[in-house]
Amino acid sequence: MHEMALAEGIRGIIEDQARAHGFTTVRILRLEIGRFAGVEKRALEFCFDVVMRGSPAEGAALEMIDLPGRAMCYDCMETVEINDRLDPCPLCGGGRLVPVAGDEMRIKDMEVV
Repeated sequence: MHEMALAEGIRGIIEDQARAHGFTTVRILRLEIGRFAGVEKRALEFCFDVVMRGSPAEGAALEMIDLPGRAMCYDCMETVEINDRLDPCPLCGGGRLVPVAGDEMRIKDMEVV
């Protein structure tokens, strides 16, 4: 389950930031997750709760913000929002799309004490 590895990576970032900025508790962690990131949100939420035990983020609320998938259409030369990597262009119906966004996952912000 790669969600466990993702949660462990998040813990490492939180611990590094706690040392660098002197906070002891994370109350809320907001993650931005792209539509194509391949993250199972319920699994990540479970792993987050387990992995954060004993860390500054133990008991923190995890908020996940969905980011849309976006692609460049080489038929109409527009950047469009798509739901699936294989969707046709919603503007022109073309099929020559290259995803340009939606596979990212990043910490947007944290509320800390």
